[in-house]
Amino acid sequence: MDSKTIGQSRDLDRRVVRDFYDRQYYKNLRGQTVPSHYRGLARRFRPWQGKRLLDVGCGSGLWLRAAADLGAVTSGVDISQVALDACKRVLPLAKFHCGPAENLPFTDGEFDFISCLGALEHFLEPQKALSEMIRVAKPEALFLLLVPNSGFLTRRLGLFCGTQQVDMREDVRSLGEWQALFESAGLVVRHRWRDLHVISPSWIFRERWFSWPLRAAQAFALPFWPLSWQYQVYHLCVMRGQ
Repeated sequence: MDSKTIGQSRDLDRRVVRDFYDRQYYKNLRGQTVPSHYRGLARRFRPWQGKRLLDVGCGSGLWLRAAADLGAVTSGVDISQVALDACKRVLPLAKFHCGPAENLPFTDGEFDFISCLGALEHFLEPQKALSEMIRVAKPEALFLLLVPNSGFLTRRLGLFCGTQQVDMREDVRSLGEWQALFESAGLVVRHRWRDLHVISPSWIFRERWFSWPLRAAQAFALPFWPLSWQYQVYHLCVMRGQ
């Protein structure tokens, strides 16, 4: 298959992905509030005043709102125009672009902080997306990446098969495989930690009633499980050489 044919195939794949997110995943965006775990995450990286933050795969912008409330100058990219319309309603001064993460519409060295939270596993070309993030980052920029872990204990026991997006694309890797991908793109992992946002009533009681006991047990067990058993793990990275 020649490069032109491959490019046409990728364009078709992205149209299918965009249609899924516009018509299904983001079809019920109404009155969202910023979750407490995003506000806590934003406080972790203070001060934000004057810092330029780019969120890749920003969705409806909840993380961007948490950082903007603390002074960040925010921008976002997502493949779904429906999600970006929701972003613009609550962050009218932010800059948003609709398109794939593999082709970011920014100049080199624009951003102090780049995040990609729960999105990299859904991209068609994750390494290319990471290379683009590096291109638009300042040399001393921080990169915050949240990715799913194939070693997640509940997954290994056959009690979890993926998110709503699994039928579209969900490339779940081990922590070692993720680190190898980041390093191959030119990043160095400085720190990793658990994503514990599921320790909340909104997550425990999200599904049907008969799933509540298992979800509650999992939520309260996560803080005690080793990193290799976690569902999602944050990776704080810098460019190689920093």
